[in-house]
Amino acid sequence: MSNAATDFRNQRKSIIGFVTSRSGDKSVKVTIPYKTPHPRYHKVINRKTVVHVHDEKNETKVGDKVKIMETRPMSRLKRWRVLSVIESAVGATAEAITEADVAATVPTKTTRPSAAAPAEAPAAPTA
Repeated sequence: MSNAATDFRNQRKSIIGFVTSRSGDKSVKVTIPYKTPHPRYHKVINRKTVVHVHDEKNETKVGDKVKIMETRPMSRLKRWRVLSVIESAVGATAEAITEADVAATVPTKTTRPSAAAPAEAPAAPTA
């Protein structure tokens, strides 16, 4: 009996897609792109399917290429779970910045010199 259960579990669908959104804790949206020919004109059309996926370890970020597997319903929309991260996104690190960092890089009314204030004149030589 256990062989039948493991055989069924191994026959679940698994596909590769890209993480397009982190919608909450342990939840991501994965887009699965595919191409299909137009029925009449035979031009190749780009299509996509978006699925809601359960990410137990919160290890994925937007842009990652992931392998997902069909599973039991986890919530109203989630029927898939992340198996592994195949390729990590390049340059998608999120860094927190402070107001001081923004003020240092972007000139504002308070940080740039005022045009109305007179520039410092060089001291006149006293002789």
